[in-house]
Amino acid sequence: MPEAHEAAHEAAEQSEHLEGSNKKIALLIAVLALCLAFSETLGKSSQTNAISQNVEASNLWAFFQAKTIRATQLRTAADAMAVDAAAANDPTAKAAREKQIDTWKKAAERYDSDPSTGEGRKELSERAKHAEEQRDFSFAKYHNFELASAAFQVAIVLASATIITGITVLAWLSGLLGIGGLAFMAIGILSPELIHALPFIGGH
Repeated sequence: MPEAHEAAHEAAEQSEHLEGSNKKIALLIAVLALCLAFSETLGKSSQTNAISQNVEASNLWAFFQAKTIRATQLRTAADAMAVDAAAANDPTAKAAREKQIDTWKKAAERYDSDPSTGEGRKELSERAKHAEEQRDFSFAKYHNFELASAAFQVAIVLASATIITGITVLAWLSGLLGIGGLAFMAIGILSPELIHALPFIGGH
């Protein structure tokens, strides 16, 4: 019965080989799942920051608009009173009007720029633009982490399919997608706007 013995031995070797291969695939899936958890966490954090910065920018622009309206109203009132002051015959009334005109003009100037409080139109505009830049930066990070998560998810599916089908090519594809996911994560951390800057994606 040497043939039967040899067949049993080969079957045992194949079983051991399969078991060892499945352990490697299981390890690959575990690593991919860990990477997916990181990318999902980083993506959620970036998305939250982007939404918060977008709200801040909107609030600052609304404040800027309110200051613009108020400054315009004061200048209009000052111009109207200047006409009345020029026509006034009473020196006391004329002086009072000129004083009010001066007060309004100074207030309008403070609405335009007020470095002491940082709430002049000039300062608000700078702060709003900075908030928009931060928002765009956070959204760029979020998009990279989303791409990384998608790559990891597909890689996990392919690795799982390898265990069922025994097709080794799927494992290699899974590994390549995992590397791609890591690349997107690295870009999201180090240079989030790199992909958007590429000419074929939307750069200038």
